[in-house]
Amino acid sequence: MKWPVHGSNPQYIYEALNLPMPHQTIDFSTNINPLGPPSNLKEKWAELLPLITDYPDPHALSMTKSLAEKEGVIPSQLLIGNGGAEIISLIGRLLAGKRALIIQPAFAEYEEACRVNGCAVEYFQLQANEWKLNEDELASKLAQMDALFITNPQNPTGVYFAREQIIHLLQACCDNDCYLIVDEAFYDFVSTYEPIVALINEYPRLLIVRSMTKMFAIAGLRLGYLIANARIIQELKSYQPHWSINAIALKAGEWCLDEEEFIEKTRTLIDEERAKLFSFYQQNDFNVSPSQTNFYLLQDGLKDDQRPLFQFLLEKGMIPRHTMNFRGCEGNWLRFAIKSPKENRQLMEAMAEWRGN
Repeated sequence: MKWPVHGSNPQYIYEALNLPMPHQTIDFSTNINPLGPPSNLKEKWAELLPLITDYPDPHALSMTKSLAEKEGVIPSQLLIGNGGAEIISLIGRLLAGKRALIIQPAFAEYEEACRVNGCAVEYFQLQANEWKLNEDELASKLAQMDALFITNPQNPTGVYFAREQIIHLLQACCDNDCYLIVDEAFYDFVSTYEPIVALINEYPRLLIVRSMTKMFAIAGLRLGYLIANARIIQELKSYQPHWSINAIALKAGEWCLDEEEFIEKTRTLIDEERAKLFSFYQQNDFNVSPSQTNFYLLQDGLKDDQRPLFQFLLEKGMIPRHTMNFRGCEGNWLRFAIKSPKENRQLMEAMAEWRGN
């Protein structure tokens, strides 16, 4: 069976499993802010309509300057992209024909971007349940590598690696002339996040990938960016198509940069809801990954096969993300986004019903 390679668009998972799709569903497979877009964006949405009549700025200068000021970097150290996916694709071009090591389990697009550009890909597998990172063991494998990919917090586990661990990897990468690509797509959901942006001035092979679509619930607009050494940014710009970021996304992105209160409100909600969910799971013999962000892995601790739980939830209209294409998970876990209190409560009710079976 061909499994869908992404979350969202749940009709494809029902089609693949030959299941009728319920009329009412909750999509836990997509890790988008349950609060939706910031109110400021909703209120000013009509102001975006005139932008569709002209071409967007191909250099994204206005947003780049605003973002540079916010992050404490210079504009030449920033590249705005059509979502994190375009940035990852451009990095694949940078690494064409080289050797890449990917910490697994991981977002499948790293490997896809590398493979399509003729890279040799190897894996460093984290062990299930604790998902701890052994920096010394990992560093020993970098001598034959040109690039190392890591997500922080990690997708799909939600595990967050401390700044000291990232610095350890950076030093090892520096010793081996190896790029370190840190995908921070969900960094702004982590209450204990420790910034690493300033490290790009000390470590010229550090690339930080960010997404704005998750926190601000604008996945349909596609907006992300890269923070890196100016030389790397310039090379990646040469690969980027003109007008790859639409004008509405650029203006919406600028407005979102001022939403610090919204981000804090989101973090508080996610932390509170995660605590409720994890307490319920612990009491009912479900295993969960030690996530610090807005999603987590789960398995029924009383069952070896997770497929019946997956199908049960789909029939209830509760849609988890399968893990068939996450190396090291292979369907033995399900990934869930943390949604609104009402939706999380409905999920716990469904899980309680499952446990009563």
